Amino acid sequence: MNDAQLIQTAQEALLITMQISTPVLMVGLIVGVAIALLQALTQVQEITLVFVPKIMAIFFSMFVFLPWMLNVLVIFMESLADRIISGGLV
Repeated sequence: MNDAQLIQTAQEALLITMQISTPVLMVGLIVGVAIALLQALTQVQEITLVFVPKIMAIFFSMFVFLPWMLNVLVIFMESLADRIISGGLV
């Protein structure tokens, strides 16, 4: 395995990590901003009001996006296994 192949594989892994984490992080961001806006408008500064809806939204989004995430990871793993078998990553 040369340096170019190692760098390419690491780049692909990082891009896939960002790709599969983006939807869940965006849901958390949107819910967090919406709750913060609600708190600012009503002047209710309860700290648990932020965490509970955000955690529930993140769990729900993981439930919704999990099949897609697994599909992306399976495709990446299959390509990685093909490279290992062909001798590209030895």
